[in-house]
Amino acid sequence: MRTTRALAAAATAVAALGLAAPAAAARDGMIGPSNIVALPSVIARGGQLTITVDGCPQGGTATSDAFRPTQLTPVGGSTAKGTATIDRNARPGAHSITVTCTGAGRPLTNPNAFTVIGGVRGGLGGSSSTGATPTDMAIGGGLIALAVVGGGVFWMRRRSEKRV
Repeated sequence: MRTTRALAAAATAVAALGLAAPAAAARDGMIGPSNIVALPSVIARGGQLTITVDGCPQGGTATSDAFRPTQLTPVGGSTAKGTATIDRNARPGAHSITVTCTGAGRPLTNPNAFTVIGGVRGGLGGSSSTGATPTDMAIGGGLIALAVVGGGVFWMRRRSEKRV
């Protein structure tokens, strides 16, 4: 009876180990990206974005609609890092990053990894680069004349008050 119980216990242990081993091997084979961090999280067009990914020991590729595909290089352990330049014509708003690790399972996407802010298009607008225009001169001259007349009226009035 003791032998039967010992054999049953041994068979159960072997069966449990046999069933657990393929699951562990499959999980180890599916190592892939587990965390995507983009810094800075808010960036202007043309800026450089640093992408850090955990779970990519051999490096990989980061892609987004706001920058060209960027190579990620291993930096130690299972972390990979890369720098992407945001396109000059990237639309303002939130953007996602998808990372595919070299020799790993499926890719990982961070849906709102960073935000592109829209810049102001600079230019001359209504300004002039050659100095004051005739309109500016007329407005300035009118303000000076008004100040002179106002000062004269004030001075004449003060003068008449002293006589009384």
